[in-house]
Amino acid sequence: MRKKRRMIADGQHVSKKELAKRSGVSISSLYYHPKKPAIDWHLKNQIEQVLSRHPAYGYRRIALELGLNNKRVKRVMHNFGIKPYRRRGRKWRKAKQNGQVFPNLLQQLEFPTAANIAWVSDFTHIPFHSRVLYLATIKDIFDRRVVGWSVLSSHSVDLIIAALIDAVEKHGRPNLLHSDQGSEYKSRIYAQLAQGLGIQLSMSHKGSPWENGYQESFYSQFKVDLGDPNRFRTTGELMAEIFLQIHYYNTKRIHGTLKMPPQAYAQAAALNKSLTIS
Repeated sequence: MRKKRRMIADGQHVSKKELAKRSGVSISSLYYHPKKPAIDWHLKNQIEQVLSRHPAYGYRRIALELGLNNKRVKRVMHNFGIKPYRRRGRKWRKAKQNGQVFPNLLQQLEFPTAANIAWVSDFTHIPFHSRVLYLATIKDIFDRRVVGWSVLSSHSVDLIIAALIDAVEKHGRPNLLHSDQGSEYKSRIYAQLAQGLGIQLSMSHKGSPWENGYQESFYSQFKVDLGDPNRFRTTGELMAEIFLQIHYYNTKRIHGTLKMPPQAYAQAAALNKSLTIS
């Protein structure tokens, strides 16, 4: 049986295998697609709705609430980084009401079928000797790539703006950008920047960290891969290692859901799209 061949720009017919080789992606990646992403995305939204009513429910109780199989609920929660809210004793503080809050548009969205449709943003702290550094990242939901990041010594609005600018400069702008309701994300200057770029803002409901589970899950594993930050002598050395770890995550580390590194998945998706168009 003759292999199906494609026409490329110079008029030469080449096989899909040859196109994969020229594009630097494996032929197997062109045929792999995550199982039922739209169905899992719908279940993710159902799980979040249950957690909004019962924040401490684990996957077993959520499965009972939804009348579904334990294993399926557990798998979807793992894939989307959803974890129940664990209450811990804290000193009560009056919540600040300043800033603009946006609805959770992510829950109204169908699962993205391409890059730059929906991004998620968050930041985490990294203890470093006697002080703390803050890492802000932006991920694309479609291929799980970290598309932008920044590191500062404070979690000011400058931190998240720098990450957004980094992402837009490298990848263009998304249709939607999701975050939690942190004061930095509710700031007027951040909203003006995003809206000026034509980006719709979306936010998790208050006290619902599972609605931004992609980032929660990423930071947990990232800190394991990064190791002890105090082994570095200077901030510059630590920042260089952060860059290398993000590059490793994007290009080398196999993602459990994608079955390949995010960059490889993005390249395969782009090649498949070009083949479909041609």
